[in-house]
Amino acid sequence: MDRLGSWDRFDRLGRSAGYGAAAVMAPYALIKISWVAGALAGVLPIGDGFGLAGWVALNTATVGMAGLGIAMALALVRPWGMRLPVRWVAGVAWVGTGFLVPLLPYAVLDSLLGPSGGTPRHHDGGGQAMPGWEAALIQTGFVGMGLGLAIALPAHLRRRRPEVFAGRIGDTADGTTGRVRWAMGARVVIGAVWIYWALGGTAGVAHPADRSADGRLLTGVWGLWALIASAATWTVAHGHPARLPRWIPLTLGWLGTGSLCTWSGWKLPLVLYVAPAHPAGTSLPENLAVAAALHTAAVAAGALMLPALVRTRGPVPAPEAVDVTRTGRPQDGPAG
Repeated sequence: MDRLGSWDRFDRLGRSAGYGAAAVMAPYALIKISWVAGALAGVLPIGDGFGLAGWVALNTATVGMAGLGIAMALALVRPWGMRLPVRWVAGVAWVGTGFLVPLLPYAVLDSLLGPSGGTPRHHDGGGQAMPGWEAALIQTGFVGMGLGLAIALPAHLRRRRPEVFAGRIGDTADGTTGRVRWAMGARVVIGAVWIYWALGGTAGVAHPADRSADGRLLTGVWGLWALIASAATWTVAHGHPARLPRWIPLTLGWLGTGSLCTWSGWKLPLVLYVAPAHPAGTSLPENLAVAAALHTAAVAAGALMLPALVRTRGPVPAPEAVDVTRTGRPQDGPAG
């Protein structure tokens, strides 16, 4: 009954987190809708460097992304979400958590550090300082969505695939293939390079003067998650430490691989565009060849490590311990 009680508490927490994630993202979507409507009506400024069409298209896309995030959060807690293909749910959630959750430490540190260079951190589309309440709602939306998904997603997957999360690390260990070992090693190297850059290292940096405090902080966060992903994958594959609950490294590995795949997958096209085109007013501090190699390796390593995390299965709970019904709620099995 202790295990059932723990399961039920985690399930209730996951459901609350999913509803909370949807709720805190709603103001962000409404703010972006107001930006689009205000720009079309001519009562709100258009972002620097944008025409009306480009500004409306960009913010309409972010409204769509916010709507997808809200739908994803609700799918993790509503009964209809249990009827969606688990691979589809997991794939979309992996991308979403990869973008948002790893930025939680950055958001906290960014707020503690305060403005750098005497300029406000938050601006509206016209280059003016964004109202504090608006900036707070936007940041709360991102942080709340990331935190909510980080709790609701494991609870949802545990309802649907309890055998993946069950038991402890030492219950089973399948080892690693050569490709996965390469991926873990590559992630360690990538993480070390990014942390080195975050700490002020200049090797591989073409324009050190162009680096900002925000950029270095974000690079350090990426580097940390790269190391976390490698350590979590190694832990699951090798079964050490044996008594560690299985869900801990699985969750950390999921977030770490998602972080590097999604962010490097987003950064790589930008690097590949800037390298040959050299657009006016756009430059990156890093050596473009080094940056492209790191982002390519990060995407490949994350794609190889994720299957290794979920491939090693824990023992399936006995029917009398857990019965996942069509609504996804754990119930007590038959007594005796």
